[in-house]
Amino acid sequence: MGKLFGTDGVRDMANMGNMTAEQALEIGRALAFVCKEYHKEKGTRPRIVISKDTRLSGYMLETALTAGVCSMGVDAILLGPLPTPGLAFITQDMRADAGLMITASHNPYYDNGIKIFSRTGDKLPDAEEEEMEKLINSHKLRDIRSTEDDIGKAKRIDDAIGRYIVFCKNTFPEEMTLDGMKVALDCANGAAYKVAPIIFSELGAEVSAIHASPNGTNINDHCGSQYTDDLKTKVLETGAEVGLAFDGDADRLIVIDETGTELSGDQIIAICARQYKERGLLKNNEVVATVMSNFGFFAAMKEMGIETAVTQVGDRYVLERMLKDDAVLGGEASGHVIFHNHHSTGDGIIAALQLLSIMRETGKPLSELGQVMKVFPQKLINIDVAKKPPVEEIAELQKAVKKAEAELADKGRVLIRYSGTQSMCRVMVEGPTDEITGRIAEELTAVVTKCIG
Repeated sequence: MGKLFGTDGVRDMANMGNMTAEQALEIGRALAFVCKEYHKEKGTRPRIVISKDTRLSGYMLETALTAGVCSMGVDAILLGPLPTPGLAFITQDMRADAGLMITASHNPYYDNGIKIFSRTGDKLPDAEEEEMEKLINSHKLRDIRSTEDDIGKAKRIDDAIGRYIVFCKNTFPEEMTLDGMKVALDCANGAAYKVAPIIFSELGAEVSAIHASPNGTNINDHCGSQYTDDLKTKVLETGAEVGLAFDGDADRLIVIDETGTELSGDQIIAICARQYKERGLLKNNEVVATVMSNFGFFAAMKEMGIETAVTQVGDRYVLERMLKDDAVLGGEASGHVIFHNHHSTGDGIIAALQLLSIMRETGKPLSELGQVMKVFPQKLINIDVAKKPPVEEIAELQKAVKKAEAELADKGRVLIRYSGTQSMCRVMVEGPTDEITGRIAEELTAVVTKCIG
């Protein structure tokens, strides 16, 4: 069997490969086994919290995970649809042993996945994922079964949404409101469809929400953080001061300013980094980013005298570095932004609240705040691949990369990497102009297609 865990849990087409009901049951059993080991000396029964986004296949996988957890003598607590960061919060808030989030994030409805959180609300460490993978692949757990009154129980709780709403609102300055602010939301027909409009409305904003009617198959369907055209139109139609686009599980945020211009995660982080530095909140004067952050982001941080630490792609790696360096702010260009002074994981709603508080505090429009960094032209091309040989070992490709880097010099960069969740190679080029950037990206794409595709 191939590798089970990618950069963000397990993901596949629903009811195929690693996302069958059978495999979900095994994942539930493996996590329950790991949690039981922790409780052996205590003599207490572990509890695992389970939530999901709005995909059709969520019902099937929720039931399978619950069966797996209970079959190992662990109790399951079912939350229903809730953003991924909401699941992380509830796991920690209820002192549960782990959390299982059924979601494929920004992927189409026909995909699904499972993200696993530890008792502290952090993504499960690599070592524990590897332990689970070994347990599943060895079939060791198939002969370990609870019986009689040791079988776990499952129950649903009805107030998870309310708890999460209060948690999010408490990250917004107590002395401040959003009274009179027009805010447009794109909920991606996903996990934020219910909580996001409530949170911003209760803080006083005049909310216009789109794509907030999930039907199981319309999640991320030309909406949300990946497709912002509808939100841009809504912002301009309503005269909104800001548009907030979430992805399917609401752990990422992309923003539209009052002119209809899109701001990336990099720009959100840059705006917040400047404000945090000015207010003395930027611990150790450091921000954590990934290799995919825009060239202009690093230039802006340097100009502001802020140190940057760089990790591989994946918010789990950003968080690991933040914990190591005791940093409070980090994230990805894709819109995962972590405010570790507020939450243990990336949260699109909390990121939006911090941004809106800066707009209120400074009195500046988002278009002006966004000028904190110059966004270098970027071209990202995704190429489907059947295999993933090490990029650094492909001589022809390395030769092409060196040629491109020589042409760009200190005015851009090249990054070629495989997706951690899909059979895809990503070619990313940043440069001084759209023409140069696009041409180099196309040239490198041709080489990747020839060598790998």
